[in-house]
Amino acid sequence: MKADLHPEYQITTITCTCGAVYETRSTVQNLKVGICMQCHPFFTGEQRFVDTAGRVEKFAKRYGSTQARRADKTEEVKEESEAASAPA
Repeated sequence: MKADLHPEYQITTITCTCGAVYETRSTVQNLKVGICMQCHPFFTGEQRFVDTAGRVEKFAKRYGSTQARRADKTEEVKEESEAASAPA
C-alpha cells in the first residue's frame, strides 16, 4: 500500500442557512449549506411554493394570465355546425 494515500479527516462544522449547526468529520474545515433536514420540506412535512426568481410573475407579465383559458362551448358548437353545413 502507498503511504499517505488517504486524505486527512478533521472535525468540521456544517452550518445551514436556517441556523442549524452540525458537527461531523470531513476533509473540508467548515461547510455552509443552503438546506438541511431541519428546514427541508421532505423532513418537515411542510409544502410550500418557492418562487425565488419570480418566474410565475414573469410568465404572467409576458403572456398574460397564468390561468388556462377555455373556449366557450357555444363557440365550439357554432364552428362545428358552420363547417358541417359548408359545401365540400
